[in-house]
Amino acid sequence: MGRRVAVTGQGIVSPLGNDPDSFFANLMAGRSGVGRLRADFVDRLDCKIAAQVEFDPQAHFAKRELASLDRVSQFALVAARQAVAAAGLDLAQLDRSRVGVTMGTGMGGANSIDDNYARVYRDQATRLPPFVVLMAMNGAAASQIAMAYALAGPNLTYSTACSSSAVAIGEAMRLIRHGYADTMLAGGAEALLTYGTIRAWEALRTLAKEDPADPSASCKPFAADRSGLVLGEGAAVFVLEAWDQAVARGANILAELVGYGSGNDGSHITQPTVAGQAAAMRRALADADLAAEAIGYINAHGTGTLLNDKTETAAIKAVFGERAHRLPVSSTKSMHGHLMGAAAAVEFVACIKALGEQAVPPTQHLVQADPDCDLDYVSGRGRSGVPLHAVMSNSFAFGGTSAVLIAARPATAS
Repeated sequence: MGRRVAVTGQGIVSPLGNDPDSFFANLMAGRSGVGRLRADFVDRLDCKIAAQVEFDPQAHFAKRELASLDRVSQFALVAARQAVAAAGLDLAQLDRSRVGVTMGTGMGGANSIDDNYARVYRDQATRLPPFVVLMAMNGAAASQIAMAYALAGPNLTYSTACSSSAVAIGEAMRLIRHGYADTMLAGGAEALLTYGTIRAWEALRTLAKEDPADPSASCKPFAADRSGLVLGEGAAVFVLEAWDQAVARGANILAELVGYGSGNDGSHITQPTVAGQAAAMRRALADADLAAEAIGYINAHGTGTLLNDKTETAAIKAVFGERAHRLPVSSTKSMHGHLMGAAAAVEFVACIKALGEQAVPPTQHLVQADPDCDLDYVSGRGRSGVPLHAVMSNSFAFGGTSAVLIAARPATAS
């Protein structure tokens, strides 16, 4: 089995708040971070809604720093700072060759790519700023975190579309479990609300139609009237540590990361399968050495697309059997949107907070469920006083890569 892995810190930048407490409080209250896109190009778009972050870069970085940081790296660095501070991590007391970074992202430095393509193709520029490549590359966020803390352990970036940050967290767990690292900063970051990226998603015809009565209610996972996903942005980072190290230094252990399962549908680049999703959940349970009955809450992938929601519902039934109908399942994407490569990390914050507060966040905007989606989706406001010992977070991606994480309360996992 290898070494146990503790979660000792977490940080977040999201459409529902830029710290874990605010984020979870807004989830529990059923507040939506979805709204009209604030951008100078919005009138040129067909889809004018998104889940944006309230974020002032100058409050976090000096002007000279911003010259080499894409928005995605800014989010990642701020989330990492929060996580390190929350963990009480004194890196000067650790062997930095045993401390690493794993991050997930789908589009990397999308703002830098979009801005500089416009300069080249629209403005016919013959010279570009010197740091464009370093800002735009998918590994930029992980590299910036590693440099900020002078880390010399593994530095890896995973890009598996919507499951990217679940893979990053799960693979970081494995690095610690099997002795390749003692401490990892793991998570995901995404900042893809650019003109070119949104236009590309419009062409794919998976974006939600704007709710005519309330734009903030446009993402409706599992609902009969769901019409697609809403793009979002943000980042979340966790401090993962070898359990014995965390205990020895007196860390406040938020949860134990006990299970990780991954696999690939291998059949279609955009159409998920029940078998593939169920296999990933079963692998995570086997990795955690837990029976399905131990799971008290599932944070669903729940994108709000017609195919995903009914496929995931069927996969949960396949794994949990009759108990699936008594198991709270919610899609927090209904409120914070789909953060693509950062979605799983943001949703894992919701899972860790759910364990800590013994509370389950809701699925919002679910008035009438699709007949094929007949589970307990915690419609409306969140539920408090729910006895949770272990929780599951599902992430299923274009390309077919599934990744499922399981966290447990420290007292029950010791």
